[in-house]
Amino acid sequence: MRIDAHHHLWDLDRRPQPWLTGPALDPIARTFRLDELAPLLAEHGIDATVVVQSSSSLPETRELLDIAAGSGGLVAGVVGWADLTDPGLPEVLASLTGPLVGIRHQVQDEPDPGWLTRPEVHAGLKAVAGAGLAYDLLVTPAQLAAAVETVRALPEVRFVLDHCAKPPIAAGGWQPWAGLIAELAALPNVGCKLSGLVTEADWDRWRPQDVLPYARHVLDAFGPDRVMFGSDWPVATLAGRYADVYALAEQAVASLDPAEREAVFGGTATRLYGLPAGGPGTPEGGS
Repeated sequence: MRIDAHHHLWDLDRRPQPWLTGPALDPIARTFRLDELAPLLAEHGIDATVVVQSSSSLPETRELLDIAAGSGGLVAGVVGWADLTDPGLPEVLASLTGPLVGIRHQVQDEPDPGWLTRPEVHAGLKAVAGAGLAYDLLVTPAQLAAAVETVRALPEVRFVLDHCAKPPIAAGGWQPWAGLIAELAALPNVGCKLSGLVTEADWDRWRPQDVLPYARHVLDAFGPDRVMFGSDWPVATLAGRYADVYALAEQAVASLDPAEREAVFGGTATRLYGLPAGGPGTPEGGS
């Protein structure tokens, strides 16, 4: 099983994406459907994917679950959105039928860098774990300390760090990001997506050597058995083609042995998200 563990789909005729503002995002300010992604997956030997929410919307989560259910197993899992601070969260999660494998909130947009450490958020994260789901951490370096504190405080929760916490690649920054990544990776209940790095580099002038030190630091810190490839399509197309992102990931893992490369390109995602192991057409597991 080769898995793209992070991509998005949205239909602007059905639902706006409030974050798609400004001329820089004009190239992706349109509808993106699975039939546009599918040929790219086939070209690169990807058997299944995980689609991830892009707005704070329960209706969007249900729409993604419907897409997954009709995809013939190509979309093997959905990371949806739900309000972590809602006391009724367990009932909400129980109502989301289909291949729901995780929950995510755009913590990067919260003005309080310590938002993740709030008691009501921890209660919600416990409810996510109680439903058998993972929680995707979408944070920036400014919120990494709060992420470390939260992951350490909640060993019963499976966490997945998205986009390597968005390191400051374009500025050439390294610390405190690198040290906090190492601190987070020392905790056993968190994995990391090798995703979203090209859009943290200079979109027009990035080269592999600009990005690879960050990817390799993540691989060294977490180990291949806790790192998973994600394309971040179509957001990544702001900085490169699907083929460019895939090639960069292959360069990052080139020195690993075959079993370790297989983990990054499928095994880790299958295990951390509890995905079906047999590929498209395999009966889905529970949520």
